[in-house]
Amino acid sequence: MSTATDSGAAAAPPDPGLERPAFLELFFDLVYVFALITLATVLADNLSWTGLVETVVLLLAFTMIWALTVWAADSVDLTRPSGQGQFIWVAATSLLLAALVADAYGDRRLFFATTYVVIHLSTAAYYILVVSLRRPPRRSIRILIWEAVAGIGWIGGVLVGGSGQLAIWVLAVVVEYGAAALGWPVPGIGRSRARDWRLVGARVAERYRQFVIVALGVSIFVTGTTFSTSAYTLERGWALLVVFTTVVLMWRIYIYRAGELLTDAIARSTNPELLTQSAAVTHLIMVAGIVGAAVTSHLVVSRPLGDTPPSWAAVILGSPALYLLGRGVLDFTVFGRISRSRLAGVVLLACLAPTTPLLPPVTVALLAMTVLLLIAVANLVSTRLHARAPAPPMLR
Repeated sequence: MSTATDSGAAAAPPDPGLERPAFLELFFDLVYVFALITLATVLADNLSWTGLVETVVLLLAFTMIWALTVWAADSVDLTRPSGQGQFIWVAATSLLLAALVADAYGDRRLFFATTYVVIHLSTAAYYILVVSLRRPPRRSIRILIWEAVAGIGWIGGVLVGGSGQLAIWVLAVVVEYGAAALGWPVPGIGRSRARDWRLVGARVAERYRQFVIVALGVSIFVTGTTFSTSAYTLERGWALLVVFTTVVLMWRIYIYRAGELLTDAIARSTNPELLTQSAAVTHLIMVAGIVGAAVTSHLVVSRPLGDTPPSWAAVILGSPALYLLGRGVLDFTVFGRISRSRLAGVVLLACLAPTTPLLPPVTVALLAMTVLLLIAVANLVSTRLHARAPAPPMLR
């Protein structure tokens, strides 16, 4: 998805009525439930280092569409047919994109890449031709140019094929995210700054929270589906309890209390627009960790006993570690500091790695769950003893 209002100057103050996400935005998220389920399933069925990189590239592609859609929604009137039509168009094409994920590196790779590029270019065209009629569409032009450049990589990777496809797609994703981090700079037009975006902090913060809930829901769906399609045994019942508790603890650690206070932190920030955009990165990291937890659920519930291959151990321990890293960055975003418990959790998970060849998958998952439980308890005790108030870092 492309950008919001397009004047060269800072955007006008947002309408207070836009502080809550529209119902259509929640409908839009349903597509991403399917997308994340598909990504988790594909990775679980092809668990290798190559499969991991392939899945991360596709996850970054989907989250780029989602994030830019969220940022753009503050400048689109979703009560009007044109705004609704644009959202539904992106939802429909994203659904098609998700349906092609399983064969994105196979026979349908050209269909996948073309669909992805069309989503970005058509959205940029919409903002240039419809939203920006009265203003110079500089921001949309910047994004259109950079997405066209990245699109060359997406299509070029398909034409190269083989191992070269993945390498070129990695480069295309790096170009997209690098350009976004720099404000999509274009000679003669300049680059976008955070203050140029018409972001409503309360609404965007709520959208980030909803995306985390979507990812947690995906983990629960994968857990339940895997259990229901497997033979019912005591070991699988135990595995079901372990992985479900892990998802619950991820929710608890997120919301208590940085996730809960993100809106207040944005309101107190010296640069709320920049803080709002930077918070997207922290949520992307956490969502990646939660998707990894969904993969863990599939693996552990389907085969709780037996040996734990290194690739399984990497997912079972790496997913909560990645989640804690993202959660630590969210601490910094909201409180201006990183909680020591997040770093301690990552260290503990790393220390468990050498023991995994000796343990069955369900036990490794249980140990990872225990680390999250300790962190959740530490958070509760710390907050009871020392009340925390938002204190976001100074941004310019």
